[in-house]
Amino acid sequence: MKQLKYFSTFFLTLMLVSFLGCASTGKQEGTGEYIDDSVITTKVKAAIFNEPSLKSTEINVETFKGVVQLSGFVSSAMDKNKAVEVARSIKGVTSVKDDMRIK
Repeated sequence: MKQLKYFSTFFLTLMLVSFLGCASTGKQEGTGEYIDDSVITTKVKAAIFNEPSLKSTEINVETFKGVVQLSGFVSSAMDKNKAVEVARSIKGVTSVKDDMRIK
């Protein structure tokens, strides 16, 4: 009986630690958020790639908790604005940070 009590306490402690390990913090994403951000990044990259006026190989996309950061180089201010507009149109994007440079 005593072993059963120790086993159940150990099991409950292990479960609690597992759940806390998957939780997100202000600076870290949980597992589900990481997967969501990966999907958003892929959708933004695909949308930029499908936009004929943009050179997608020179635009980098990163996402953290729904915030998309665009960096890299574009040819004009018009291309820069277009890339931001395309990123904002994707479902799940909460905001867009523009760190692109005009070459």
